[in-house]
Amino acid sequence: MAASFEELGLSRELLKAVADLGFEEPSPIQILAIPPLLTGRDAVGQAQTGTGKTAAFGLPLLERTTESKGVQALVLCPTRELAIQVSEELSKLAAYRRSIFILPIYGGQPIERQIRALAKGAQVVVGTPGRVIDHLQRGTLRLDGTRMVVLDEADEMLDMGFREDIELILAQSPEDCQKVLFSATMPQPIRDLSKRFLREPEMLTIAHKMLTVPAIEQLYYEVRPYQKMDALCRVLDSEGFRKALVFCATKRNVDEITVHLQQRGYQADGLHGDLNQTQRDRVMGRFRSDGLEILVATDVAARGIDVDDVDAVINYDIPHDVEGYVHRIGRTGRAGRVGRAFTFVTVREQYKIREITRYTKARITQGQLPTLRDVHNIRTSKLLEEVRSTLAEGALDRWRLLVEDFQAENFPEGEAVARDMAAALLKLLMQRDFGAQEAVSESDPLAVPPRPAFDDGPRNREQRPRRRESGPMSRLHLNVGRTHGATPRALVGAITGESGISGQSIGAIDIRNAFSVVEVAAELAEGVLVTLNKGVFISGVRISAKMDEGPDPAPRRAFKPGPRRQPSAKFKKPRGSTTGRKQFEQSQDV
Repeated sequence: MAASFEELGLSRELLKAVADLGFEEPSPIQILAIPPLLTGRDAVGQAQTGTGKTAAFGLPLLERTTESKGVQALVLCPTRELAIQVSEELSKLAAYRRSIFILPIYGGQPIERQIRALAKGAQVVVGTPGRVIDHLQRGTLRLDGTRMVVLDEADEMLDMGFREDIELILAQSPEDCQKVLFSATMPQPIRDLSKRFLREPEMLTIAHKMLTVPAIEQLYYEVRPYQKMDALCRVLDSEGFRKALVFCATKRNVDEITVHLQQRGYQADGLHGDLNQTQRDRVMGRFRSDGLEILVATDVAARGIDVDDVDAVINYDIPHDVEGYVHRIGRTGRAGRVGRAFTFVTVREQYKIREITRYTKARITQGQLPTLRDVHNIRTSKLLEEVRSTLAEGALDRWRLLVEDFQAENFPEGEAVARDMAAALLKLLMQRDFGAQEAVSESDPLAVPPRPAFDDGPRNREQRPRRRESGPMSRLHLNVGRTHGATPRALVGAITGESGISGQSIGAIDIRNAFSVVEVAAELAEGVLVTLNKGVFISGVRISAKMDEGPDPAPRRAFKPGPRRQPSAKFKKPRGSTTGRKQFEQSQDV
């Protein structure tokens, strides 16, 4: 098996895009899938979200796409959110092939805009089954020249009632077209679909090794993506590791986390494949000699690390596979020492922890992140313990004389101020070592209540109250408005879906012609801003968000929802009944 992207047979442009994204080595599913897909073979892959499957089919797809106008590749996704995500990832991979136009088509966006984009000659289309069928029936999308069709999360599409749509789309694609199917599970309907439409497909399944995990205490914390940095600092502050290894998925993450830790006062440095041997030796020398507390590294760079006294391993990004997890945590608990491993897991990555537990038979306990008050108390306790140890050691004559001279000079009348002096010294030490600790806020930005399974978002100003009567709100200015087709539902769905906050944290929404103003709970606003500015799309527009310093938008006319539009009779399909999800998507298509 290939151990690097260079060995997979990819073009220079794609390799450069992969390097820009910070990936050092392909994931197991990419190693398995890319070579056969480059040859044009049909394939069935079993892979879940987060394993790198988008690049597994995306890189061969882009490699086989030419500059000729017309649809050459079609990717089907179960939801519009996934269609947008896949489209964005393919666009990043195609950064150095600017002549390739990637178009997402899905319900909820004006179809006229999509028709115009298709007419310009998009080569790659990423869409939901309902909207793809709509374009096929209108004649605005033709699959005559399609070279590759990919079904992403096929089992979910079947569960949502899209089987007839998928079969119709596959039937209209050319017989010699390459067909690729990715699914998290392999139920019988998936097997039937592959037998009917795929030609001797390559089976892409990762076989896990039987692994044993050393006797290491293992915990995981469920966090939102934007909370990881604060969560990392909480763990480091509360545990006080002498040496800790932090693992990341990409070189870019290593650089960003290292800078953040250094800015927060930690003795930290990074290690990844872009460093030359001299730089690597310097970083490792400091880590071995206790000049560094924290080493942030990618899996590739960490292969040469041989340090016996690492207190803990922290998986900032959970690894792609079980083997990677075992290799990572094996860096601690060496030479008979006690080791600990911490893993940050998002909601969509829960299955990975279950998979690791199943294959390794290890006990991985879900932990509760320490609160701000917990960290404050732990720091205070450690400092007081140091004071207690110093008192027990004695040899304080020199320092006692200094205190007596200070007391005689400043309190000549012999006032009893020893307790106040001790308190003042303790305060100075705490502020010197840990920053101002005058008060610990009861509100904790990491203690966000669980997100409900489905939040329909605000309907108008009057119907949705603020998050809490006394809670401060911040206004965010977004560069998408009424002329772009923005709706309160779309804004709330994008903000809650991308940043992971609850719909209850969003207040009033004011949609103008060219922009929108959205109120968000003040303590979450910075995290939401960072997330939205990382390439989020709303109504087909790449979002640029900033704090709004203008007047309160309340005087504007409030949004008032009208009755939901029903699908027009001329767009109804002659086939049998559809599921509620399909009816919803069709209603959005009209």
